[in-house]
Amino acid sequence: MSLHIVFVEPEIPPNTGNIARTCAATDTVLHLVEPLGFKIDDKSLKRAGLDYWPFVKLEVHENLDAFMEKYGQGDRRLFLATTKGGRIYTEPEYRDEDMFLFGKETAGLPRDFIAEHEDTAIRIPMSEDTRLRSFNLANSANIILFEALRQLGFPGLK
Repeated sequence: MSLHIVFVEPEIPPNTGNIARTCAATDTVLHLVEPLGFKIDDKSLKRAGLDYWPFVKLEVHENLDAFMEKYGQGDRRLFLATTKGGRIYTEPEYRDEDMFLFGKETAGLPRDFIAEHEDTAIRIPMSEDTRLRSFNLANSANIILFEALRQLGFPGLK
C-alpha cells in the first residue's frame, strides 16, 4: 500500500525536506519533478528532513512530461492540489496508489495542465481574502496526505 506525493518544480528546500520527512514516516513515495530550485544535496533540504532521507522512497523525474509518460496512464489516479480546484480535498474517496500533485511555491501547477485534468483538481478551503494566495506547500501536502491516510485507515501506521 502506497500513496504518492508529487512536487512539480519545487523551489524552496525546506518545503521539500519537510514533506520528505512526512513521506518517510508514512511510507509514502515522494516524486520530485525537475527543474528543482535547489540541489537535492542542499544543506537546508537535508536539515529539514533531518536523518529521514535514507528512508524516503524517492523518484526524480526530468520534467512534467516525463512524469506523465510514466504515471499518466493506467490505474493510478492523479489528484491536482490547486487553489483552482473544483472539489474540496475531503470529497474524493481515496485509494491505494493515488498520486497528489502540487505545483511550485510561486506559481502552482501550470494552468493548461490543470485545465486538462480539472475533474481531479482538489483544493483546501481557505479565506476569500485575495491577499492570501495559498497555504504553505509542505503543509498543504500534509493536510491532503493525512486525509487520504485517514480514509484508508492509516495502513501500516501505528
